[in-house]
Amino acid sequence: MKQLKFEIDKETMRGRPTNGALIAHTPDEFLFDFVLVMPGQQPIVTSRLVTSPRHAKALMRSLEDNLRRYEARFGAIPEPAPRPEEATTAGQVVVAADEGEDNSN
Repeated sequence: MKQLKFEIDKETMRGRPTNGALIAHTPDEFLFDFVLVMPGQQPIVTSRLVTSPRHAKALMRSLEDNLRRYEARFGAIPEPAPRPEEATTAGQVVVAADEGEDNSN
């Protein structure tokens, strides 16, 4: 298989911090809003991805595979306890940030 080469500009390479996500969908697309939640501040969307349902499913499978390999190498990733504000409403899933998460980097 031929290896793909990608170009990435400096702004994209820097990345954007995120510690939460909002996921919504229509019949034709999935929307992933990645948010940064800081104590005492209004959460802000740092990045939005829009993709097809087919690509969203492929992304989910790739994430699952990568998480399995990560945990096999580094150990289990602890899951935060569910909180009442993490809800599913009108096709939207809210994944809230960990309260104790350090976002200083």
